[in-house]
Amino acid sequence: MNKTHLLSALLATICALPASAATYTFVVAGLGGEPTYEQKFREQAAAVAGAAEKAAGSTNNVISLSGDAARADAVRREIKTLASRMNPNDSAVVVLIGHGSFDGENYRFNLPGPDLTDTDLARLFDELPARDQLIINATSSSGAVIERWQKPKRVVITATKSGGEKTATRFAQYWAEAVASDAADTNKDQIVTAAEAYAFANGKVEAAFKAETSMATEHARMEGDNSARFTLARLGTAALAPDNPEVAALLTQRGAIEQDLNRVKEQKASLPDTQYYDQLEEVLVRLALLQREIDTKVGGGATP
Repeated sequence: MNKTHLLSALLATICALPASAATYTFVVAGLGGEPTYEQKFREQAAAVAGAAEKAAGSTNNVISLSGDAARADAVRREIKTLASRMNPNDSAVVVLIGHGSFDGENYRFNLPGPDLTDTDLARLFDELPARDQLIINATSSSGAVIERWQKPKRVVITATKSGGEKTATRFAQYWAEAVASDAADTNKDQIVTAAEAYAFANGKVEAAFKAETSMATEHARMEGDNSARFTLARLGTAALAPDNPEVAALLTQRGAIEQDLNRVKEQKASLPDTQYYDQLEEVLVRLALLQREIDTKVGGGATP
């Protein structure tokens, strides 16, 4: 086996191993308006938060608000709490579930008490020190924010293409399904990335309207580069029980190395093959050695 094939095999193996602790997730389920929607939003938020905890290996990396607890002041407070745990090399994922509105000028995320506008939310997101950010707005009228929230290293996903699509959305339902099962794991590596979750949810929404032979009232959008770099869920043996302190410390180290791996992979097109594979080999060897230590701690045995 030549170096290219060997490194490709090693990369595939490592991608199926436990996640770093350097992804922080904030989930908010806003107003339901009626009990049926309220329950759905809670369940969707719980599914997304649960997947994030398993992916991160720590409940400390995930904050979820729903129902009456999801008030504007609580959203501000908890985003600041999460921001205090991050550093610039980490990743931040924000998921907004519920109803949104747009009056032609301002988008509002509907919450108990005062709503949060797109401007309010943009300021909060900008306070997150993590350079890599994924913002998922799964509400109605969410397309109104996509250009307003764009910035370098940030991927923005909305359930609708514009503020004018005001009907209650289905996108969050399928997004939650994507991260809570193996249905979206198209390459069967036991990882669900943002790219896979988006493709799955978008496809499910389209199929649902087609099956009903009704006009689609929502069209999802995604703006930003390399959404595949965000790992949203780990499945099967790739998931770890959260809050093992020793494992969490090792996963933090793994997070830094995974960032190095992403940087090398992003340079593939600009580097000569020899230089690219030399750099890739160095990072993968470090990652594999650390993974042996993680495997020992969790009782999974050493990586061959």
